[in-house]
Amino acid sequence: MNEKKILIVEDDAFIRDIYQTKFNQEGFEVAMAEDGIFALEKMEQFIPDIILLDVLMPYMDGVEVLKKIKENAKLKNIPIIMLTNISEKEKVDMASENGADGYLIKSHFTPSEVVQKVKVLLKM
Repeated sequence: MNEKKILIVEDDAFIRDIYQTKFNQEGFEVAMAEDGIFALEKMEQFIPDIILLDVLMPYMDGVEVLKKIKENAKLKNIPIIMLTNISEKEKVDMASENGADGYLIKSHFTPSEVVQKVKVLLKM
């Protein structure tokens, strides 16, 4: 079976490592980016099946990255799950309005639960 590719965009190295380990264990090919600018550059070579996108990051926040991905014809159909600790309704609404496929609050879900949500979205 072809490995599903996931791009994890997260500025916290500890959280990135946890998710990388978890998704690797589940058979995903994992690419990581520590900010939105690097994520957009990375996607010039690595087209993921799904993106986990943090909201609060340096240089460009997750909603800006989301907008740029959705404006790109090659990338716009990739499902994106916003993964954040921000539960403010405005941010959730902004993410939804800009095409996010899901919004998970980090503190509410274990990495295993996040993997399950990704698998459901990818119909695995």
